Amino acid sequence: MALPSYASRGERLTHAAYLGFCVLVFIFLVTPILVIVPLSFSSEPWFTYPLPGLSLRWYEDFFGNERWVVAIKNSAIVGFASTLLATTLGTLAALGLSRGNLPYRGLIMSILISPMVVPVVITAVAMYFAYALVGLNNSYLGLILAHTALSTPFVVITVTATLTGFDRSLTRAAASLGAAPWTVFRIVTLPIIAPGVVSGALFAFVTSWDEVVVALFLASPEQRTLPRQMFSGIREQISPTITAAATFLIVFAALLMTTLELLRRRSERLARGR
Repeated sequence: MALPSYASRGERLTHAAYLGFCVLVFIFLVTPILVIVPLSFSSEPWFTYPLPGLSLRWYEDFFGNERWVVAIKNSAIVGFASTLLATTLGTLAALGLSRGNLPYRGLIMSILISPMVVPVVITAVAMYFAYALVGLNNSYLGLILAHTALSTPFVVITVTATLTGFDRSLTRAAASLGAAPWTVFRIVTLPIIAPGVVSGALFAFVTSWDEVVVALFLASPEQRTLPRQMFSGIREQISPTITAAATFLIVFAALLMTTLELLRRRSERLARGR
């Protein structure tokens, strides 16, 4: 954000120092990620700089090897299924929490977002023993439900934030005209909170797509996801194919975040238009 023209010399120096610090932090966070990308194009099976040559052999292995293809498919199945469940449950929970007369609202909200606070390894161990009692370990259903529990808090938070400025008189007006509750939600409420719902869904999908700890505890080799396959590859045999998989994840996450930012800007334009 630019300083006003009447800012003092000290304010300008402070602003410049702040921007410089932000740039350094950005470089510190992004550099390790950018180092991985060139290694995925190396022609030799070593993680060395300078690169001995350029090749797409590791991407050919990544998209052609059955283990990696199955891992991508499993991640997509679990990711989309858990996102659908988390978005539905999280949106319903946010709608309920947004009502001012809800008793114990703070306690319910704390319980719903607890998967974000509790260390994931503790959550994974608890799910492992709980699912063992009902036979959900080593199954797609168990992994989908576990990822749903981890993803739902992101939907609850984003949709709740969207509902903060929601005008309740719109729903009351629609109801007074004879609209059924489902019609009111579909025609009035959902279009207004749609940016928050979509943002929450994207966060939920990314959470499921990148999750590895719960998958290590609950998934069998048949349900091996992409992060778990990468983890196993690092332990068993370090191959530059892992760098190709990491680059794929980086690009995929960047596209999702870009979509999220475009949705946010669209929501702001619509808000200003109203």
